[in-house]
This record gives sequence, structure tokens and C-alpha cells, in this order.
Amino acid sequence: MNVEFEAPDQTPRPEHAPDEAETAAVRKRGKAAHALSPVPHNAAAARDMVTRLLNSRFCGMQGESLADVVVADALLVTSELVTNAFRHGGGLTEFTAEITDEGLLVVVGDTSTRTPLVHDNDATEPPRIGGYGWPLVRRLADQVTITLHARGKHITALVPLA
Repeated sequence: MNVEFEAPDQTPRPEHAPDEAETAAVRKRGKAAHALSPVPHNAAAARDMVTRLLNSRFCGMQGESLADVVVADALLVTSELVTNAFRHGGGLTEFTAEITDEGLLVVVGDTSTRTPLVHDNDATEPPRIGGYGWPLVRRLADQVTITLHARGKHITALVPLA
């Protein structure tokens, strides 16, 4: 799994629009089968949007289906990114989900310029509550990119569908 971090430039961008690098990355990854752009009001609504996207692409097509574990991984990544945007990022400002040649591409925007924290597991410390979502996203996604901009950040995750 590859995690990339991109530093902010000096050009302010609209809060709900991906920057040029993110747009180019989506185009580079291949033609998108479908895209969803409304900003969901919570993680459950985001999961529902991704479920409908996956169903529209894979269900009912002769010889094509997705394993339950692949769908579960895609929904878990979606849920964690959206929940973290609400819980730690000052609110969800953008959400897109697209099926590309490489998998499910999820972009989540929020108003914070703080990057997600990675906690070290220390066996001498008592177990902590929370902090497991970001490591799960990094493990399940083939690629994760964090892009800071004038009004917050975008986190882009590519989840394989095979």
C-alpha cells in the first residue's frame, strides 16, 4: 500500500472541488464507470451511495459479481474516511466515488489541514479506544493520497475490486 502526501500550494480552490492533480489522477487511472458527487450527511449515507454504485456496475451483469469481502472492504474504507471527516476533520465538504479500471476511487474532503494520526501499538500501555480506522484504510486501499489545500484537505483512496 502506497501513501502519498502532497503539500499545499498557494492557490485557493473552491471548497467542494478537487484540485487539478486529483482530477488528473482520476483521468490517469482509467475511464470511470460511474461517479457520485452529492455530499452525504453521514457515513451510512456514503456507504449506501457506494453500495448503489457497486450494484449498478456489477450486479445483474452476466458472469460478473463482486465477492462479499471486496464489497465489505470498499464499504469499510468509505465509512472510515467519512466518519473521520466528521469526527476529526471539521465536517465533510466533498465526497465522490468512482469505479475506475483499477478499482473503487473514493475522495473525501474536509475542512482540516491536519493529517490523520498513526498510533503506535505499545503492549505496555492499556488498550485505547479508537484510532483503528486510519490503519484499516491504509491496509485495505492500494493507494492513499492526502492533498492539503487552502480550505482543508482531500483524502483519495483506491480500493481494489478484484
